[in-house]
Amino acid sequence: MTVTIENKKGQSLTKEQLAEIEAAGKMPIVYDDDSPEMTPAMEKAFLLAARNRNRYKKEVS
Repeated sequence: MTVTIENKKGQSLTKEQLAEIEAAGKMPIVYDDDSPEMTPAMEKAFLLAARNRNRYKKEVS
């Protein structure tokens, strides 16, 4: 389940929101058919694509 919270700039999180974030950080990662664990080759390809994207972003800015 995904929960989206929008805060305005400078707005601090409530105690409940902070507690939810901390609880989510302690939950285990669950892999399934739609979201499999990355193999080393998949991770390498993902990192390469991210680096290329970030390099392009710097040139355009």
